[in-house]
Amino acid sequence: MPDFIKKPSMSGHLQIIYVLSVICLGFIWYFQWIIGLIMTALLIASIYYSVKMERNIVVETEEYISTLSHRVKKVGEEALLEMPIGIALFSDDFLIEWVNPYMNQFTEDETLVGKSLRELSDDIVTAIKEEKNDIWLPIDAFDFQVVIKKEERLLYFFDRTKQKEIQNLYFNEQTILGIIFLDNYEEITQAMDDTAKSQINSRVTSILNEWSNQYGIYLKRTSQERFLAVMNKQILRQLEKTKFEILDEVRELISDRNVPLTLSIGIGSGEVSLPTLGELAQSSLDLALGRGGDQVAIKEESGKVRFYGGKTNPMEKRTRVRARVISHALKELVSESDKVLIMGHKSPDMDSIGAAIGILKIAQANDVDGYIVLDHDDIDTGVQRLVEEIRLEEDLWSHFIPPDHAMDIVSKNTLLVVVDTHKPSLVAESRLLNKSEHVVVIDHHRRAEEFIENPTLVYMEPYASSTAELVTELLEYQPKNLKLNMLESTALLSGIIVDTKSFTLRTGSRTFDAASYLRSKGADTVLVQKFMKEDLDIYIERSHLIENTKIYREGVAISVGEQGNTLGPVIIAQAADTLLTMSGIKASFVISERSDGRIGISARSLGDINVQIIMEKMNGGGHLTNAATQLDDVTLEEAREQLQSIIDEYFEGGDSE
Repeated sequence: MPDFIKKPSMSGHLQIIYVLSVICLGFIWYFQWIIGLIMTALLIASIYYSVKMERNIVVETEEYISTLSHRVKKVGEEALLEMPIGIALFSDDFLIEWVNPYMNQFTEDETLVGKSLRELSDDIVTAIKEEKNDIWLPIDAFDFQVVIKKEERLLYFFDRTKQKEIQNLYFNEQTILGIIFLDNYEEITQAMDDTAKSQINSRVTSILNEWSNQYGIYLKRTSQERFLAVMNKQILRQLEKTKFEILDEVRELISDRNVPLTLSIGIGSGEVSLPTLGELAQSSLDLALGRGGDQVAIKEESGKVRFYGGKTNPMEKRTRVRARVISHALKELVSESDKVLIMGHKSPDMDSIGAAIGILKIAQANDVDGYIVLDHDDIDTGVQRLVEEIRLEEDLWSHFIPPDHAMDIVSKNTLLVVVDTHKPSLVAESRLLNKSEHVVVIDHHRRAEEFIENPTLVYMEPYASSTAELVTELLEYQPKNLKLNMLESTALLSGIIVDTKSFTLRTGSRTFDAASYLRSKGADTVLVQKFMKEDLDIYIERSHLIENTKIYREGVAISVGEQGNTLGPVIIAQAADTLLTMSGIKASFVISERSDGRIGISARSLGDINVQIIMEKMNGGGHLTNAATQLDDVTLEEAREQLQSIIDEYFEGGDSE
């Protein structure tokens, strides 16, 4: 019985009243005993009535509390057993000791009692060990928020399925903006009559309209070669599942008519304003076009970019008009600078050094001092002979300076020209990028996510064979007093020959034009062959790599070097090139330890397999047919397994298109 329920008794106030009444009765009895007798009888009756009423109140209170306690207990039991909230008690070994009936619907057995929490989800056990307060996880067709009471070894399961559905609905309905661009449209329609141009426009527009109607996309043509596409997140996911088949449809249709027209699509995605989405879409399109076109770039608000397509080799789209405009703009920048610093990428190759020499000549032709930044401790064997030949020519070698010297002489008015790369992490001296207000980027690689910030001038042409080819074209529009000697022109020609594998890969008509110009300036092809000669030891090492080759999938060869045997990037690349000449091999990947402690992977293909996409998934990059990456803190075996996993994804549902 609760403390407030005691035996019936008169209250304190009544007791005082009754005591005073008895005293009064004493006086009455003393003076008028008859009245006192009557008053005594009335007092006794009053006391009797009060005690009886108080007893009744106590009895009624006891009955009410007993009924209420029963009802509360019953409600608690029903709530515990019948409410749509899961409750589970578990042991120190994560075994389920008790659950309410609501939880038994998630097992085919009669009960979950005695089973491990891991049978529901391994994530629950992990969250308990990490002392998390709650965790969201799916169970069957439901989404639960699991509240964890570790001290009590108690779990509450709150059904959040409806909330998740609303979140998914909101996420799926997010607006996505896309810009569709017809690659090379202007160039291929210049020589066409109105009828042929109209037919191409009609067919392409028809295909795009059918595609947009199929997926529920709003499509609006904004110019002859540009469309605006508005969709939502759900539609974008459907398009990603199909790997944007529209690229193939347009390419196959146009190929039948022998017209090299393809699509590039830039898409902006994220929980941002419409103007920001538009900027993301335009940035994505620029990225897709910078990588050669015929592909889709999807840029999130976080800056993350996904690529689809890029199946075909980029076609030569640049014109001599653009080369002349860039050359004149570069001339103005050079003339306004106090000096010009030129640098390529780390471990420079023939193309990097040759292009740097070409920019040096542009600076000298405009009467401005120029210097090439070269780390003498980072010279690969592949360019050693070229560097040794340059050392013999004092006038040229005096313009090669180490990075520390470059840091000493750089100023705000210095023009910094970066050649053969556009990634800040790969340049010979990244500190120089922050020391100059004017940076020029000249490169022939496909544009990657990482890019030098705020360059003054960018000349990126993935359609070119090499940066040396681009620089050679720029030289042709410089002042007439520009003179190339035999070694300088040979260095530029070496860059072209090495990058095109002696004019066999990525070679266009402009490549031969540039080579012809250099040959007219005295470039020595015999000297080029001397530069490209290799030592017998290197040849044997490359042969060992090729000997370890295994065919992983049809047409894909993977070679893994020996543990503890470090090789330079040139040998790895040469081994990949050699494998590609073998019968039946469409793509080759060579993995080896490098002298810097990292694992290097060199990838090559004939064009059927996009090795650039595969290498980008391993934080590398390059071209459709020529790419590479370097990995930190992994073993050769781990690198091979990671590569095979990405190749599987590429073929079985990844970015094979």
